[in-house]
Amino acid sequence: MNILVVGGGGREHAIIKKIKENPDVSTIYALPGNGGMEEAVCTGIGATDIEGIKNFAKNNQIDFAVVAPDDPLVLGCVDELEAMGIPCFGPEAKAAIIEGSKVFSKNLMKKYGIPTAEYEVFTEAEAALKYLETAPIPTVIKADGLALGKGVIIAESREDAMTAVREMMQGGKFGKSGERVVIEEFLTGPEVTVLSFTDGNVVVPMVSSMDHKRAGDNDTGLNTGGMGVIAPNPYYTKAIAEECMEKIFMPTINAMNAEGRTFKGCLYFGLMLTPNGPKVIEYNCRFGDPETQVVLPLLESDLLTIMKAVRESKLSETEVKIRNEHACCVIMASKGYPESYEKGFEISIPAEIKDKVYVAGAKLSEGKLLTNGGRVLGVTEKADSLKEAIDKAYAAVEKIHFDNAYYRHDIGARAMKAAAEV
Repeated sequence: MNILVVGGGGREHAIIKKIKENPDVSTIYALPGNGGMEEAVCTGIGATDIEGIKNFAKNNQIDFAVVAPDDPLVLGCVDELEAMGIPCFGPEAKAAIIEGSKVFSKNLMKKYGIPTAEYEVFTEAEAALKYLETAPIPTVIKADGLALGKGVIIAESREDAMTAVREMMQGGKFGKSGERVVIEEFLTGPEVTVLSFTDGNVVVPMVSSMDHKRAGDNDTGLNTGGMGVIAPNPYYTKAIAEECMEKIFMPTINAMNAEGRTFKGCLYFGLMLTPNGPKVIEYNCRFGDPETQVVLPLLESDLLTIMKAVRESKLSETEVKIRNEHACCVIMASKGYPESYEKGFEISIPAEIKDKVYVAGAKLSEGKLLTNGGRVLGVTEKADSLKEAIDKAYAAVEKIHFDNAYYRHDIGARAMKAAAEV
């Protein structure tokens, strides 16, 4: 089988490595891919170049496609490929709107009684600013559309909240994505991510995880795309999982069906375990990054078989087996990320740990692998205990070298403390 994977980061590298385990797979093409994806043929065709993707698929006898990032999903990449007769894993555009529009997802939850933060929607900056004069602080400001994961501001003061609104709605910080904003209640409690397979009929959650968004140790510094992640999340108990299935997961799938927007693919539930029960912070219409880099190594079943079952609405007949282990992924980034950083430094990865490494921001130049992004790579280890997985991950990190490398030293520390408390 010839497989096409749209995307070029660490998430896609994890997907490619997992799909490669299927003996029927002959060639995997990554669009665009990156220099560290040795398991795939990287094409350089951009993930949002829908016409380029269609032409490539037409000329390369693609048997199955996986559209991984949010942008091409929202742009209708799955719709276009399916119309050509190429089976795909991923939601159609009308379902991907669950991530593509915060306003849509918040209104969906309100309409169908799915627990989430209280909120207001604004299309005019003046009205939003007036609302903020008396709104409870802290508050959360969200750009309506996609913004590379940077469209959410937690405002600790009224001044910060107003600045965020002005930058989004008047300053065009996120372009069209910020023309509408959601201002919502600030929730407290542990955060949990649950990636789930769904074919529109059933929901099969994968292992829960805990992301580390801040750039610095002890959760300090700027928000990033994620500096590391562990799984499973110790806060996500069996009782909470059952409550989420009953009050959030299945109601979401049923709501999308009722709206004529059946969701097939991986639905990401970003949850907050508040004193008043689990609530949805956000939905993503795809695998999370870097959560995928711990979730897929703990998936024992064949990923491609599951993906086909999702597309064919046969998920209930398909085994999704999760290893009873722990995993830890540490992100190695370029110093200065998420702001300015230098690129072009040679990366050295020992052969014996390459299977543990998911490359995100790198390119090949004259046979050398060079840094080419903020988040350069992730190193994932799994073990019988969380502590062992963390220790193994950091031991592997120590063996990888590139100039200006930066990583957090406390990935999993919060989870270790939580595990002792739960």
